[in-house]
Parts: sequence; C-alpha cells; structure tokens
Amino acid sequence: MKPKERQAYILEKIRQEKFASVEELSNIFCVSLQSIRKDVNDLCKEGLLRRVYGGVEIPVQQENISYNSRKIIHYDEKKSIAKLIAKQIPNNSSLFFSIGTTPEIIAKELINHENLKIFTNNINVALVCCENPTFEVVLHGGLVRNKHRDILGNDIENFFSKYSVDFGIYGVGAIEEDGSLLDFTHEEIQAREAINRYSKRVFLAADFSKFERKAHIRGGNISMVDNFFCDKKPPQNIYEILKRNEVELHFPTYEGVN
Repeated sequence: MKPKERQAYILEKIRQEKFASVEELSNIFCVSLQSIRKDVNDLCKEGLLRRVYGGVEIPVQQENISYNSRKIIHYDEKKSIAKLIAKQIPNNSSLFFSIGTTPEIIAKELINHENLKIFTNNINVALVCCENPTFEVVLHGGLVRNKHRDILGNDIENFFSKYSVDFGIYGVGAIEEDGSLLDFTHEEIQAREAINRYSKRVFLAADFSKFERKAHIRGGNISMVDNFFCDKKPPQNIYEILKRNEVELHFPTYEGVN
C-alpha cells in the first residue's frame, strides 16, 4: 500500500473512531512506527489530524475527508458499482450527477456511450464527460469548494429544477440502520433532494462501507430511490426496506428485489 493510500485509510479510520494510537495504527497496517509517525505528521500538517496525548484525533471541525483521499478509499468497490450502473444507461439519455467520488467513477464508465446530456455540480464529472465529443455537459456555476471539487450554494435547487432528466445519480455520506441518508452539509442534502425531485429514475450508489460510516445531517431515506447499487448485499434490515418499498437492488452477481 502506497503512503498516500495508507494515509487515506488512516484518516477514515480516525474519523470513524475519533482516536487512534500510533502503535495501533502500526499494527493495523503492518508498517513500522516510523512510517506511521510520518503519515500522521503529514496529515497533521494538512490540518486533517491533530496530536493529543497517546495518539491522534480529528480536529474539532469535523467534515468529510478530502476528495483525493475519498477517491482512493474503496476504489475497487466503487468501480464495480459503476460498471453495474453503466449497463443501465442507454445512449441518448439525460442525467443528473451529484458531488462525490463515486459519481466521477460512474461517469468514467459511461465515457464510451453516445449522445448523453449531463447536468452536474461535480467539477470532476464535468471534466470526465467533456472527453466524449458527443456528450453535452452543463455545469452549475458558483463558488467552488476546492477541497471537494464541487459547486454548492443556495441556488443549487434552482439549477436542477430547470431540467427534467431520465436518470439522477448520486452517492451519500452514510446510511443509517433505518435507511436514513446522511451527509456532511445541508447544501449536499439540498442538491440530493433536488435530484430526487426532477429525475424520472433515481439511482443511489453506495459501497458497503457507507453502512459503517458516520455523518451528522439527515436528509431522505433509501426507500425514496428507484434503484440502489452496492458492491455486495446490504445488511438484512436495509434489504428488507428495499424489498418493502420495491426498490430495485443491484450488486455483483445479483439484480432484483427478492
């Protein structure tokens, strides 16, 4: 595992568990204390962690980890989800894409499609889709969140409300046991709700780790989407929610609601 990849996993672990000692991290990643100390020092310099007695923790201002770190974590799982979604999108479709790393990976899987119309506030999705000359890309304007490579603001709902599209595709920060969808800012939830409202079919993409992650702002429920895509079968209680609400479930080797 490369240092940057290890640092991304360290950051995610501490964000979830609030604290870890250097010795614990050394044992988990099977590397020397010296290597872990360098990882921790790099993350502290970026303001992503802070040292405390006995180890390190997340600074008081908690938010989602950086885009580059999230892009590394669970990449293979996100890639498997993207392949499933790409099979569901015909040529000549129109799509909303939300923020996040999973939508970007999905966009890359769609790059050989033809004549897609893309509406998004995700800068990386827009850049990926511009590589196909048959795609038409509309990017929401406004203040860029540098750390997350996206554009959010009070007018985000107005942007999505101008269009009626075939498919709305988004990820989520975390999913609770009752199916509640969680994120890190109200603006992220506002964008997701707008995509729900103005899409003919809604696709939620979330790797299994989202059932174990923590985020603090609730907005919507997994029962509201039309299709749910995961890298493996979700927990049984989530499976039952999907089945009860006739949400189509997709994961490798399986597609359906039963």
